Amino acid sequence: MIEMYFIIFIVAILVLSGLFTVKQQTTAIIERFGKFNKISQSGLNLKIPLIDRIAGRVSLKIQQLDVIVETKTKDDVFVHLKISVQFQILREKVYDAFYKLQNPEEQITAFIFDTVRAEVPKMIIDDVFVKKDDIAHAIQRELKDAMLNYGYDIVKALVTDIDPDSQVKEAMNRINAAEREKVAAQFEGDAQRILIVERAKAEAESKRLQGRGIADQRREIARGLEESMVVLNRAGINSQEASALIVITQHYDTLQSIGADTNSNLILLPNNPNTASNMLNDMVTSLVAANKIKEASPKTPKTDDDNK
Repeated sequence: MIEMYFIIFIVAILVLSGLFTVKQQTTAIIERFGKFNKISQSGLNLKIPLIDRIAGRVSLKIQQLDVIVETKTKDDVFVHLKISVQFQILREKVYDAFYKLQNPEEQITAFIFDTVRAEVPKMIIDDVFVKKDDIAHAIQRELKDAMLNYGYDIVKALVTDIDPDSQVKEAMNRINAAEREKVAAQFEGDAQRILIVERAKAEAESKRLQGRGIADQRREIARGLEESMVVLNRAGINSQEASALIVITQHYDTLQSIGADTNSNLILLPNNPNTASNMLNDMVTSLVAANKIKEASPKTPKTDDDNK
């Protein structure tokens, strides 16, 4: 009876040892007596105890390999490029991926070095930054063709970092700063020019309006004087006396205006009661004399040129 239980126990252990599970997105390579037997997919699987064994498990997930490559550009600048390659094993080529390559990451790294050092030396340092996508596409194309025979699919290749020598970076920063200062100076000069032009336009407009105001003011003054002359003539005052009266009135208006401002310099006439009347008489005499001279002067006959 004990022997029967022992046999049942041994059989149960053997059966249980033949059961195994495979995780999602993973396959298991089963060998029988050291020879490939089958590929077990995810889930619960069965193998023959003591005869079959799990030789290895292969992940079908997308993996990433980062490689830093140092190379020289066409203009003799040493630069470090960080290449990120995303790859995965094809489900239908798990056998090739497991048995054909001893170390797939070293193989991918070797292809990356070979492609980068073939592409970058054709470019100057500025083109390396501008055409980094072209470098990535070249890497992906070369790797895809080479690794497909081993069951690997290259999903994406990226140039994630470009790091030139520190002195080169400082020189590039100085060039960039100088270029930006040049652009800033140009914008500043344009702004100053626009400001000067607008200021000149504003000043010209101000002068124009000021001239119009002065012209209007003089026109109104002349109109007022004309009306004053008409009123004085109606009162029996002749033109010479009226002109003198207007002049003396403006004279006293000027004195009153000067006296209204405390900062003005006032020139007082001599303290003589007859000063005002004398000045008025002098003005009248001057105006009368001027009119007589004008009437006595012979009129110049008009010539043909004047008629033209």
